[in-house]
Parts: sequence; C-alpha cells; structure tokens
Amino acid sequence: MVWQVLEGLSRDSAKRLRFVPGVIYVDEGAVCGQSHEDREKTLAQVKLTLQKTGLPWHVVALEEVFSLPSSVLRGSALDPAGTQGGYKAAVGSFLQQQQQQHAPVAEPSPSPAPGEARLCQPHTWGTLGHQGLAELPTAAQTQALCRLFDSVRTLTAKEELLQTLRSHLVLHVARAHGYSKVMTGDSCTRLAIKLVTNLALGRGAFLAWDTGFSDERQGDVVLVRPMCNHTLKEVAFYNRLFAVPSVLTPALGTKAPEKASVHRLVEAFMLRLQTQFPSTVSTVCRTGEKLLKAPRSGPAGPPCLLCACTLDVDTADSATAFGAQIFSCAPGTQLPSLLARAGEPQAPSSSPGESGAQGCCREACKRDEHRACVVEQLCYGCRANLRDLPSLDPLPPYILAEAQLRSQRAWVQQQIQEYLIEDSEDDAAETGHS
Repeated sequence: MVWQVLEGLSRDSAKRLRFVPGVIYVDEGAVCGQSHEDREKTLAQVKLTLQKTGLPWHVVALEEVFSLPSSVLRGSALDPAGTQGGYKAAVGSFLQQQQQQHAPVAEPSPSPAPGEARLCQPHTWGTLGHQGLAELPTAAQTQALCRLFDSVRTLTAKEELLQTLRSHLVLHVARAHGYSKVMTGDSCTRLAIKLVTNLALGRGAFLAWDTGFSDERQGDVVLVRPMCNHTLKEVAFYNRLFAVPSVLTPALGTKAPEKASVHRLVEAFMLRLQTQFPSTVSTVCRTGEKLLKAPRSGPAGPPCLLCACTLDVDTADSATAFGAQIFSCAPGTQLPSLLARAGEPQAPSSSPGESGAQGCCREACKRDEHRACVVEQLCYGCRANLRDLPSLDPLPPYILAEAQLRSQRAWVQQQIQEYLIEDSEDDAAETGHS
C-alpha cells in the first residue's frame, strides 16, 4: 500500500494524489514474545525501510497505551465534512508544502531524515531518540503490558484486545499529528476472514463498520481500506515483481494450532475454501458491502467504551443472547445480593476472623461493582471478550478513567432528570414550522 501511494505521488502518475501522507508503525514485540535484542533489530530494519520512502514516519510501541489520555475514547460529535472549500484548502496546503520542499537552500547543513524532522518537533507524541530510531519503552510499561495479556485466558480475547489497543494508539497518533484519515492495508482476503470472525464473536451488528471501505465511527478521523479489492495472492505477486522491501515480524498467533482461537480457525477455513472455490473471498466481501451502517449513537446513550459502536444491548431478562450472557455471568447474578448484604448494618463482632471475612466481602463487592460499571458501557461483542479477563486492574488507566467518568455523568444525569425540561413533539413541530 505504501508503494502504491508513492507511485500516486510521483510526477509520472496520470492522477496525482493531492495529500501529504505519513507512515505509522506500531511495535508489538512485547506481546508477540520478542526479546529486547530482536526488537532493536526489527526497529533498525523498519527505520531503514521508512527512510527510503521519503515520507514522514512515526514509530511507537504498544506499551505507550499506558500513557494515553482518556480523551482518546471520546469521538467527535461532528462527521468529517468533505466540502469543496475544505478540498481546495487541502490542495492549496499541499502545493505550498511542495514549493517549500523544492525551494533552494542557501546554506546546506546536515539534517535528519524526513521522518526524523517531523518527529523531533516539540509537540510531537512518541518516544524517539536523536538518531531517529525509536527507543524501547520502560521496563515498567513492558511488564504492565505483559501482565495484561498474561491475565487473558484465551488467544481469541488476546487478539481482540490487541486490535483494540492498536486502534486506540493509531487514533491518538493521527489526532496528535493532524491526520484526518488513516489508511490500512487490509486486503480482500483479510476482510473476508474478519467478517466471518466478527460474526462468530457476536459483532454482526457492526460488520459494515469493521469491514467496509470507510469507517467514520470516530467522527474526526476516518479509517479507510484502499486495498479492499486486492487479494493476498495479488499483493504477494506485486511485492515479488516490484521488489517491495518488507520487514517480517511474528504475530500474536504465529505457530499457534488451527483451533487455538476463532481467528485462526476461520482463517484456515476460509483459505482452504478459497483454494477449492476461488470465488469465495470475493463473494463474502461483496455480500459485506451490501450491509448498512448503524448510527454511531443510539437511544441507549454513549457508544461502546472500547470499539465506539452503538450499544446493542437489551434487558437482562430478555430471551436473547445478551440476556443469556447476563444470566450466565456469575458475578453479575451475585452482584445485587452482595450489594444488599454490604448495605445492611452489621452487628458488632469481637472475633478478628469475622471482621476479616467482612472486609473480604466488602472488597469483593467493590470489585464486582467496579466491573459492572465498566461492563455496562460495552457492546455485546466486547462484553463477551471481557469475560476472559478475570480482573480489570491490568487494563490501561485511560480505559478505567473514562469508564468512571461516564458512570459519574450518568449518575448525575439520573439525579437531575426530573428537573430537566424536554420539548414535546407538538412544540418541536411548531418550532420547525416557524
């Protein structure tokens, strides 16, 4: 995809691209089991590859999610406007930058690579040294990230958590550097596998957002997938024929058995089916393109805390998959009784064993209450994945802080609900006619 963009930016292109792109690389070596030396070698190879492109580049480590602000989970309420004035302003800015790049320099001096020059600005976000090579995060951040993924029970939940954290990190980097769009290299084959996987994971309501060409759920930053019409085989042939340099790194599910996770099982099934029936991937993708996108915010309130989709939740006693999930969740069913017991006045006891038991009960109640506070702000698919995480303490602070802030706002709104004045339908109609 990067080489396709470079070809579109060249002077020989028939339709030259009118934007200034940048490349973001997220280092996931700590999660994938790479050693410190292997990560340094990989970062050195990535640096050389990105310098050859001549584009601004940004290298960040996945451990940086523990320093993200909670505002990264608050999407813009306004949709990105593609007006004519905005397009003209973007073209004018592009031409001005091109003129500045080709302007003669009176006194040449040694300057860093294009990516280094941009990343060393004062307001740049990221951990980069003077040599342009990304510095590895601190040992505390690496330990916190490893502790988080080690606490997850299944490989399926680990891959979903990795995808969520990566998307939050890329979104923050894009906002910090003023990018309005993020392009990913998801091919048609990967999107078909993702479509079937999300169906199995209970994310069928958001297939149009997760696998479509454009994803506007964040509002201010749009995620686009320009490689959605190319299969993995076509991409492999292109890289081979045009000698596109690449850096190979292990993934989270590398060398895992076929039935280790839902992702690996669906991938093996789709690739095996594609070998026997070559039109399988294209058929699945064309079917996914016909799906309509649900609104970003529904009547249930704010979007999902993790994926920013509509809360597709129902009442707990409904005969649906959501009702069955709530009923089968042991902490959720025991929470009302535990809270009731915690609220009852306790008789004084002189036995230290009984006081210790009461303290443990109160701590268990607080943990269950805190977990219920976070879970109630998630969609069905994210709730299903969070069941494989026994404790929420290892989660990054920005997720827990935003969950607490939303809960406090909901509580305040509930307290003042009877004092709020809402417009009736007749008043709204009269206002519209006037």
